[in-house]
Parts: sequence; structure tokens; C-alpha cells
Amino acid sequence: KGTYMADKQLTLLFQGDSVTDVGRERADGSDLGAGYVKMVAELINAELPSKNIQVLNRGISGDRLMDLRARWEEDCIALQPSIISILIGINDCWRRYDDNDPTDIDDFISNYRHLLQTVKSKTDAKIILCEPFVLPIPEDRIRWREDLDPKIKAIHMLGEEFDALIIPLDYIFKEVSKIHGLASLAEDGVHPTELGHSIIAKAWFEMAKELL
Repeated sequence: KGTYMADKQLTLLFQGDSVTDVGRERADGSDLGAGYVKMVAELINAELPSKNIQVLNRGISGDRLMDLRARWEEDCIALQPSIISILIGINDCWRRYDDNDPTDIDDFISNYRHLLQTVKSKTDAKIILCEPFVLPIPEDRIRWREDLDPKIKAIHMLGEEFDALIIPLDYIFKEVSKIHGLASLAEDGVHPTELGHSIIAKAWFEMAKELL
């Protein structure tokens, strides 16, 4: 009998805000929360059982890019991920409207670029960037497009610059909402329902599984 060589373990790290966090137990570094990250881990186990993949969630509710930058060394670089998936940006948009605290697009780009440059220089990780998204429910969210659209465009630009895979969640949610309706995906336009999370997980897995 030939000796069976186990696959080298890959570390798949998810980073972001409340859409990624979803109530994870912060004291337990292996807790994945109750959203798309947990669902992606379940898809990996079901569809790629022979892969040796450790999934980590370090999303923190309320984070903006500057918050993510402040903890990047500890919550990304120190973990030496094989793959890093980032979903951030909706709070950079939201704070403009609920707190009169906007994030300038140039600051947004420079902070995001700093994260990606650090990943490139200090890890061997493959990079996945997810579009932040908003649905027009309630209707005041329609105004947010003026702020969010340039940030999504910037993420695509950075994706090209850093050879990252882009998961177009804003586009996917817009299309899927035509079938399911807005509230069934995210009652406040931002935080996904269970169905919304399952749509993120499925899209993420289908697009990213080549990298695993």
C-alpha cells in the first residue's frame, strides 16, 4: 500500500463587518458565527471532503475600513492565511447617512490598498474581494448608491491591481431580489436574512472553489 499523504492544511480567513461577524463568539477563535462563513465551511465539508481547510472568521460588527486596518496585523497577517476573503465597505457608506461621518473615496482607496499591499508583502495568501451591497429597502437606502457605487468601482480597480478574485455581491443581490423580493434577502437592505446568507455562501463557493 502506498502511504497516503494528507493535503497540506490551508487557512481560509474571512474578514469584514457585521455581515461576516453574525454573532460569532469572539473568545472562541474557531467560532464561525451564524452567517455565510459558517455556510461556506459546510459547503467545503460537503463538496470538498478530502481538502484540509481551516476556516476562520474575524469579522467585527460595525467595522469600517479604518477599523479593519487598525487590527490587520493581528487579525490577518499574524494568522498567515492561505486565502483571505474581505467583505467591507457598507459602514463606510452608512455612517455618512446616520452619523454625518462620511469616508472620503480617496481615504477608502488608500486604506484598502494598504491592507492588500500588506497581504502581498507579508503573506502568500490568494485574495478574494467581495462587493459590499445595499438593497433599496427601506427606500432611504436608494440615496446610498451615490456613496456606495464609487466604492464598489474602487474595489474592482484594486482587485485588478492586486490580482484578486471579485465576488460581485451587489450585482448578485440586485438580480436575485427580482425573484425573491427585497425583504426576503435583507430586511434593512444591509444585513442578510438566512436566505441572503445562503445566496452569498453559494455564490462565494461557486466562484472561489478553484482557489481552494
